[in-house]
Amino acid sequence: MGEIRASTVLPARRTDIDLRTADGLTLVGELALPEDRPPVATLICLHPLPTHGGMMDSHVLRKASYRLPALAGFAVLRFNTRGTSSERGTSEGEFGGGDSERYDVAAALEYADYHDLPRAWLLGWSFGTELALKWGRDPLVEGAILLSPPLHRATDADLDAWAEFGRPLVALVPERDDYLRPAEARERFTRVPQAEVVGVDDAKHLWVGEPYVRIVLNEIVRRVVPEAFPLPTEVE
Repeated sequence: MGEIRASTVLPARRTDIDLRTADGLTLVGELALPEDRPPVATLICLHPLPTHGGMMDSHVLRKASYRLPALAGFAVLRFNTRGTSSERGTSEGEFGGGDSERYDVAAALEYADYHDLPRAWLLGWSFGTELALKWGRDPLVEGAILLSPPLHRATDADLDAWAEFGRPLVALVPERDDYLRPAEARERFTRVPQAEVVGVDDAKHLWVGEPYVRIVLNEIVRRVVPEAFPLPTEVE
């Protein structure tokens, strides 16, 4: 048995993909699938702010793709929003401040639908949580998990709309976040009756450190594929 570490990459079928937006752009991404079985659920990952270094390879999203297909049967779809670059390449277009990115979210959902990926959940981180709240209210979406939601671009009107949407919403909020901490988050999210706010002791906005990555991945699995919870910390 070997311990799962920050650098661990578990087996999966990994495919480079292109997403086509309704306004004519091509976005680069990757789909990771379980190696030897059909996926049981899908994570569509929405990365942090690209003007501050956010991209599809932001570490929590990358580690989700490295581990969750093998450990919990997830399909993990990651992509760069418009104008964003990573090792995979650069998506066409330019940063839209969270507005024109509505087409990027729609393109990812369309891809998941066309390819029959099951049980789509949004996984947003920071800026990505704003995209999930504003543009993720699609019938295909079973729910959303928000990491470090700043609730900056996403307004009370967006929260009210999600409340009406009715789908599960889980916010993982670091105790030492730079923008929104657990007490204030609980107050803001009272507008969404089905929302659950989970404060994470000692964590910071960027979730640096393997213990915090494990907390995030376990909370995802607990909500979406509970039969795979808790995730193992060692593999053969």
